[in-house]
Amino acid sequence: MFGLGTQELLIILIIALFLFGGKKLPEIGAGLGKGLRAFKKGLNEINEEIKPEEDKTKLEEGKAKTTPTH
Repeated sequence: MFGLGTQELLIILIIALFLFGGKKLPEIGAGLGKGLRAFKKGLNEINEEIKPEEDKTKLEEGKAKTTPTH
């Protein structure tokens, strides 16, 4: 996970605990999780829109290669 080991993650968690406090930390984590999910969903939607265009382009390129030119 991003080249971070258990010790590094634990240190980051302790620092975050000191900075934000125990009550605020779960709210921050939940907000971060929601943000990541929304980002991934957006990426998936973009990929779904691009995929048919790529398939269409490949199909057209394949037809162009098989049709003889005079």
